[in-house]
Amino acid sequence: MDNILSLITANDAAALVSKRARERRLAENLSRRSLAEKSGVTEASIKRFEITGQISFASLLKLAFVLDCIEDFGKLFAQKKVVSLDEIGKKSRARGRACISTSRGLMC
Repeated sequence: MDNILSLITANDAAALVSKRARERRLAENLSRRSLAEKSGVTEASIKRFEITGQISFASLLKLAFVLDCIEDFGKLFAQKKVVSLDEIGKKSRARGRACISTSRGLMC
């Protein structure tokens, strides 16, 4: 998944998600009315979501299910890989000046 969401505000993220949902709805050749009937989300809620990005989480899940995107929620709040202090210590430092060993000693 692209990391574009990490660089934008919550409102921008909501607008992006609603834009993608609308594009998905249109790609599936569904009207707002037919999506409302299939999902149980009101047509007015779908319209508000597509225009403003605002929707309840439960309604968003219902739309995602009908639009075959429900599995994307499995990545939400997934646990990150735990890194031990030993692993951190093993990483080499990429910044700074390189030092070389000479007959006079260490030159940096």
